Amino acid sequence: MRIIVASLSTFVLAIALTALARVVSPRVGLVAAPRQDRWHSKPTPLLGGLAIYLAFVAGFCFFAPRGSGAYAILTGGTLLVVTGLVDDIVHIKPYTKLVFQLIAASILVYFGLRLPFVEYQLANDVLTIFWLVGITNALNLLDNMDGLAGGISAISCVFLAVTFLLNGQIQLAVLPALLGAAALGFLVFNFSPASIFMGDSGSMFLGFLLSGTALLSDTGRLRNLTSVLLTPVLILMIPIFDTCIVTITRKLSGRPISQGGRDHTSHRLVALGVSERRAVLLLYLFAAVAGALALMVRLMSTAVVMGLVPGFALLVVFLGLYLGKVRVYEEGEEPRGIPIINAIAEFSYKRRIFEVLLDVVLMTLAYYGAFLLRWDGSLPQEQYAIFVRTLPLVIIIQISFFLLGGVYRGLWRYVGISDFLTIARAVISGGAISMLVVFAEYWFRGPSRAVALLNVLLLLVFVSASRLSFRLFAALIVGRPKVDPEATPVLIYGAGDGGELLIREILSNPDHRYAPVGFIDDDDRKAGKLIHGYRIFGSHQQLPHLVRAYGVSEVLISTFKVPDAKLDYLRRLGIGLKKMSIRIE
Repeated sequence: MRIIVASLSTFVLAIALTALARVVSPRVGLVAAPRQDRWHSKPTPLLGGLAIYLAFVAGFCFFAPRGSGAYAILTGGTLLVVTGLVDDIVHIKPYTKLVFQLIAASILVYFGLRLPFVEYQLANDVLTIFWLVGITNALNLLDNMDGLAGGISAISCVFLAVTFLLNGQIQLAVLPALLGAAALGFLVFNFSPASIFMGDSGSMFLGFLLSGTALLSDTGRLRNLTSVLLTPVLILMIPIFDTCIVTITRKLSGRPISQGGRDHTSHRLVALGVSERRAVLLLYLFAAVAGALALMVRLMSTAVVMGLVPGFALLVVFLGLYLGKVRVYEEGEEPRGIPIINAIAEFSYKRRIFEVLLDVVLMTLAYYGAFLLRWDGSLPQEQYAIFVRTLPLVIIIQISFFLLGGVYRGLWRYVGISDFLTIARAVISGGAISMLVVFAEYWFRGPSRAVALLNVLLLLVFVSASRLSFRLFAALIVGRPKVDPEATPVLIYGAGDGGELLIREILSNPDHRYAPVGFIDDDDRKAGKLIHGYRIFGSHQQLPHLVRAYGVSEVLISTFKVPDAKLDYLRRLGIGLKKMSIRIE
């Protein structure tokens, strides 16, 4: 009951303080002016971070538990709020902010707050400082689109609070609840279209409080060390993920990491054609999934965690690769970079090397997953010993069949049925031979027959999904490609192979400037069906109605089987006709 009252009180106070800050900011000259490397297009108040801080402090004074750890976190957070306010006013150097971040982090370590990464305290102290400074800057970088940093912080606070409650730390659960309520109250005015920003004072405060509060979790109640290390990382996955993308892409292009730019995860989603609001909501969903996984990790055995988390990490890597390919700068705006970085970048584009390394990881996950499924997630020690001993042998045989079977000759972008048949043959052949060798090594005693079948099935799914990953991301994130509103509305005559080829070309190449309305076809059996989401209306007799309803001015002929009489009928309607042709010269 106390946590609910504390959250509601802080939420209401944050709304009131943010509304006040929105009025005061312009009067004291604290507004964010539009810039080329920023997302907003008009001057926006900047004192939202101070409103978050004051609302949290008020809630802290009335509801938070008393303890050196909580006071140390608030002290370090206060230092960064002041640093952020100064930066919002006079724009201090990045290294100056880093110094104050290190001081704030050192305060927490001095009072005994640290993550148990290794057995040596000094190493833990250094790694904890790195964690605190890293998450603080990650939230600072994440504050790049309306509602993003505030919403992700609120979601992270929810999962942190649940983590404390599951640990039995009822009083300490109030801290993330207060912080989440303060961020949520600010979000009322910051969600798109934002009428106030939090500024560096707010983003650094939220980042430091989130990373610092995670240190208060009672790790002794967790079932395994893996959960201790992964729980805070998963809860704060979005800021970590965004920071990695920004850091890697800017380093590869020779662009300073501290320099602002429209190359964050949210910007890349928008560049794909997603609306600003939907981009933010997608990242909210990703944060919620990662947070739910963090809670699941606490309840699972180490054996299951070691299979599930690498799979999730691989999914994150694929998403990062997909978003990293998105063009976010105009022609001529991309930095030229420095030679050594460009050389490393060029090496990373050797796709075959990447594919081979990827498949080795997928083979490992599939083989391990087969053991986990066979033994219901509780891997006996003798079976784990078999897995470790035979894994190199299985990988060598399977990767050889992949190479000899032609798996590495295709292009992911154009993967089709023939490619899947090639993958299936290589997976089944490699899986069968490798497991025969494993059984022979143990004289057909020890290894499970079910593992052989599960390994083939899992590897087939994993490899097929990896080849389709970019197309799957495009379908899930973007959906149907957006058509230029000024493009010419057209109907496609012929709902066969030619029509399917033509609409794919129109959708994948916006330079044609056509907006497909649908298909017409003289085969009435096709009427009402869909091709790539576009309806087949029926025969050409419906054209007059379709012209009036959709403003169609052109018909694209995708087949050579249209009689001249029907073409003359279309011309009499005043509709322009164009024929698709594939020329070989």
